Amino acid sequence: MTERSVLVVLFDQVQSLDVSGPVEVFAAAATAAGDPAAYRIRTATLDGAPVRTSSGLTLVPDTTLAAAPDPDTLLVPGGPGTRSPDPELVDRLRERAPGARRLVSVCTGALLLAAAGLLDGRRATTHWGATELLARNHPLVHVDPDPIYVRDGEISTSAGVTSGIDLALALVEEDLGRDVALAVARRLVVFLRRPGNQAQFSAQLAAQTARSEPLMEVQSWISEHPGDDLSVEALAGRARLSPRHFARAFRSETGTTPGRYVERVRLEHARRLLEESGDGVEEISRSCGYGTPEAMRRAFVKTLGTAPAEYRRRFRVAPLP
Repeated sequence: MTERSVLVVLFDQVQSLDVSGPVEVFAAAATAAGDPAAYRIRTATLDGAPVRTSSGLTLVPDTTLAAAPDPDTLLVPGGPGTRSPDPELVDRLRERAPGARRLVSVCTGALLLAAAGLLDGRRATTHWGATELLARNHPLVHVDPDPIYVRDGEISTSAGVTSGIDLALALVEEDLGRDVALAVARRLVVFLRRPGNQAQFSAQLAAQTARSEPLMEVQSWISEHPGDDLSVEALAGRARLSPRHFARAFRSETGTTPGRYVERVRLEHARRLLEESGDGVEEISRSCGYGTPEAMRRAFVKTLGTAPAEYRRRFRVAPLP
C-alpha cells in the first residue's frame, strides 16, 4: 500500500481539537486498513520547540518545518495563533506547499494559507466567525461562508473544529475507500459523510433563539411540523398574537423573518430526508411543506444550486448493514 505522509503544522495558540481530530481519523484509518504505513503522521514547528495550545495543553513536535520531508498532505490547523501569525511561519508554509500533494486547513488555518498566498483565486471556507476577516484581508480568495468544508483542486479548507474530522474522513474515503472510512467513522462514533456543502449552522442555530415563551414554542413547532400550515397568520395564532405583532416580534427576537426561518427549516428537513431516507421526491416535497416537487426543486436550485435528485445522488448516505 502507498505510504501517505501527513505533516501537521503546530504553532503557539493552536487549537488542540483542530490537531487531534484529523490526526485521530488518519491514525484510525491506518489501523482499519491493516497497514501502519497507510498514513505516517508527523508534527512540526518552526524551531522544533513545544507549543502551548489555546486550551493550555503542551504539544511536542516531531521535527522542524525545515527538516520535515515533503508530505503527501500538509495540514494546517487553526486557533487564536492564526490571527497574528509569525511572518516566518507564513514564509515557511509558502516554501513547503509546492512539495505537498494536497493542502488542508482546519478552522482558521485558512488564514495562514491565505497569508501565504496559497488561496488566491481559490474557493475556500473557514470558521463562521472568521469568514469576514478572511474575505476582507484576502480579497483574491473566493470565501464561501456556509459549507462545513470546501475542496478546490488540491486545496481543501474546512470550517470550525469538528468539520476537520468530516474533511479528514472524506480524504480517507478518497484514499482508501468507503469501507475503511466507514470503519473509522464507526470507531469514532461520527457520521461517515456530512456533505461538504452542508451549512455550518442548522436553521435553529442560524437564527437566534427567541426570548419569549410563545415565540420559543413557535420555533419548536416549526421544526417539528415542517409540512403544516406555517403561514404568518397560522403561526401568529399559535403565539396568540396578531399577525403584524407576531412578525415584528419574531424578527426582533430571532434576527430573521418568520418566512425565512420556515424556508430554512423546510430545506434542512428535505436535505436530511434526501440524504438518509428512501422516500421519493414527491413524498418528501409534501412532508416538508413544499406541496409539489417543482416547488421544492426551485427552493433547492435557489439556495444550493442543484436539484433535489442531483443532491440525493451526490450525498445519499447508504444505510449501515
